[in-house]
Amino acid sequence: MFGIFDSKTEVAEAKIFFGSTQESREAKTQRKSPYDGAVVSTAPVCNAEDAQKALKIAQMASREAKKSPLSQRIKWLEDVAMKLETEKEAFAMMLAKEVAKPIAFARIEVERCAETIKITAMELANLHGETIPTDLMPSGKKTTAFFRREPVGVVVAITPFNFPLNLVAHKIAPALGAGNAVVLKPTPEAPMSAYMLSQLFVESPYAVQDALSVVYGDAEVGSALVTSDIPRVISFTGSVPVGNIITKQAGIKKVSLELGGNAATYIDKSADLALAAKRCAYGAFYNSGQVCISLQRIYVNEDVYEQFAELMAEETRKLKVGSPYEEDTFMGPLIDEESKHRAKSWVASAKNEGARVIAGGDEVGGIFPPTVMADVTDEMKIVCEEVFAPIVSLVSVPNYDTAIEKMNDSPYGLQFSIFTNDLKLVQCFIDDAECGGVVINDIPTLRFDVQPYGGAKLSGVGREGPKWALEEFTEIKSVVIC
Repeated sequence: MFGIFDSKTEVAEAKIFFGSTQESREAKTQRKSPYDGAVVSTAPVCNAEDAQKALKIAQMASREAKKSPLSQRIKWLEDVAMKLETEKEAFAMMLAKEVAKPIAFARIEVERCAETIKITAMELANLHGETIPTDLMPSGKKTTAFFRREPVGVVVAITPFNFPLNLVAHKIAPALGAGNAVVLKPTPEAPMSAYMLSQLFVESPYAVQDALSVVYGDAEVGSALVTSDIPRVISFTGSVPVGNIITKQAGIKKVSLELGGNAATYIDKSADLALAAKRCAYGAFYNSGQVCISLQRIYVNEDVYEQFAELMAEETRKLKVGSPYEEDTFMGPLIDEESKHRAKSWVASAKNEGARVIAGGDEVGGIFPPTVMADVTDEMKIVCEEVFAPIVSLVSVPNYDTAIEKMNDSPYGLQFSIFTNDLKLVQCFIDDAECGGVVINDIPTLRFDVQPYGGAKLSGVGREGPKWALEEFTEIKSVVIC
């Protein structure tokens, strides 16, 4: 189906989906590869009117979607997952082209995307209510009472560039599976990846007619979708500033936000330092550090600080940086030049304030490399704010109590982790960490798609993961039969 897009030189054209009807435009935006600047895809230029048209189509389609049999929707998701697996190479190549994701990791994202859709199909069997004993209290009486979950109607999904396939699936698969209609606005950086996945949904023989629309654009289109009275849920993954705007614009509707992070870990003196260094190098530099749960802060017990710093630098130097099309590349370029310039300026700022670069720091073939900063202090911008780049900071601390205090002293609270062989510290950490998820003896970057995922503080509101997304995209109806 998508074999033509396996080529590194083919320019692919994404199209609008107004429900099940595709539409092209003369006016198009061009997506250039972050690696070599070649034009790899185009997308139609959309406006607020297109967003409103898509919403009206979704509103009409939601009535049929609500009445569609659950068995049909399960078959729908299973069909998409199967075809996605069949077309894995084409999807992986598009990810490598549009966002410069190394091809080996691009394949993993495609596999995870298919798994997310499969998990959603399985969870649909558990989307049910329960009976309620209305004679529980003296003021009640015996009735037949229960609640059930019903689709909300229309869902708007707005997705980011760092996982432009799997994060689309995390929104549209549960939303469509629950019996809603969806309007998707994918990231401008990867329009074709989203279009290809959406095409699998729209063209499936089990699809609900017009249930999925796709429009492209940035602030104008996004604002039109968010401020409309038609959608009942806005599901957004992206930055805190944009999340704040959406919250203010949305009005009375459900808003699910997966926003920024400043993930941290603590290396206890009882930890396996070699294992911790290897995993931390992966967690800090995977996807060029462009992950909401990318490891950014490493608090190390002072007794093992120098030893760990040496191991961390050593593991970092092993990582291959270069072309996303080469099988053994671990890390490619950042998403754009602006991101690279920001990363370089933050490193320079930290150096001026006394931090040391112990690995990386200088461009490799025009790519900002995995960079480890040592002797970082709390006041430095590089540790206080979300970097979203391949930079990790080492901070020496005297003990666990100091580490957890510093970890929690952040406006973000997505995921934290700890490396230790002290069971008491594990128990304390689970209680003490002010975040949406904790990981023991691995990196905070660890995420399984079957789990609940979301944060505290400025990291967001609501939870993703198929089971929990299905709750976000449904409403409870209470029933009493007297």
